[in-house]
Amino acid sequence: MNNELSLYVHIPFCVRKCLYCDFLSFGDKESLMDEYFKALSKELKESAGDYRDREVKTVFFGGGTPSLPNAVYICNILADIKENYILSKDAEISLELNPGTASFDKMRSYRDAGFNRLSIGIQSFNDEELKRLGRIHDSKTAVITYEDAVRAGFDNINIDIMSALPGQSVESYTDTLNKAVKLGPEHISAYSLIIEEGTPFFDMDLDLPGEDADRDMYHKTAKILNEYGYHRYEISNYAKDGFDCRHNKVYWKRGNYLGLGLGAASLVDNVRFSNTRDMAEYISLSKDGIKIDREELSVRAQTEEFMFLGLRLTEGIRTDDFNREFGKTVFDVYDEVIDKYLMMSLLELRDKDMNITCDKKKAAYLRLSERGFDVCNTVMADFLL
Repeated sequence: MNNELSLYVHIPFCVRKCLYCDFLSFGDKESLMDEYFKALSKELKESAGDYRDREVKTVFFGGGTPSLPNAVYICNILADIKENYILSKDAEISLELNPGTASFDKMRSYRDAGFNRLSIGIQSFNDEELKRLGRIHDSKTAVITYEDAVRAGFDNINIDIMSALPGQSVESYTDTLNKAVKLGPEHISAYSLIIEEGTPFFDMDLDLPGEDADRDMYHKTAKILNEYGYHRYEISNYAKDGFDCRHNKVYWKRGNYLGLGLGAASLVDNVRFSNTRDMAEYISLSKDGIKIDREELSVRAQTEEFMFLGLRLTEGIRTDDFNREFGKTVFDVYDEVIDKYLMMSLLELRDKDMNITCDKKKAAYLRLSERGFDVCNTVMADFLL
């Protein structure tokens, strides 16, 4: 059994919902903050006994907008975690933060409490694009927020940016990329907008970039970030050496993670479960009452997830990890699919030194090729048994 654990803490409050957002969050429930944080503290304390033999390697406060509530709420929850869980001395402790919701003093409080990584949702440095997204900040506020974060003592900062936005051109996106690297964060997440059902954007007639422009933005991301010393380690994530997001890698490598808070999802020892998404239920029910949708994953489901998530990483999947997890080689299970995409040059085999090899016996990694990343969804879908 893997005795490592990651914690995800969900903070569902926002100033207002962005037009593209399909996350579980609310722009109209600030009156419930005090009750919510009391329930959250109760849940994490009651859950801790089930994981007393686990070492917590990463903690991630996401949302919503975790930087919206008074910093005392957030810092107290982190203090509860430190008191009730075995927190690794070098744990990565991240907080999502949105410009316009966090002052320098707030960020200093986070740093003093023990947070050592910030993820700032900037999305764009173009004010018109930000307005169309429904963001509450402008580009000037974004820069000030980043500079305040550095001044507050953070030296591991991610910024989120987005491409394929309504009204966005290749030129305006390139300008956002250049402004992002000029700030010099340790990590940049560069996502392409996906229009999700149930969001305001889904029912709007949007002026979206065409497929060619979208592809151009995608390739410019890799080119420009590489020029400035950011290596891509996952489809949409780039980092300077030593600053890959350890928490997100737990998801992609199917490590153990416990979700705390409204609607939070967990995966522990191949058992998946979630918390209720109903705020009133969450606040009022006991630990056992809020946990729903418990599912012990079949070997087939585990295998599919291993491949689908692992191929998101630029290193791909480690063949030894597959052997150890499932008691057979990846070629025993997927030889036909692998051969298909090797012939199409969309997959490639690498030896332990990351040199390309055609010998499956020497293959330490199976990964998408550069061309494969362009059509990754098609390739990865073929690994569903």
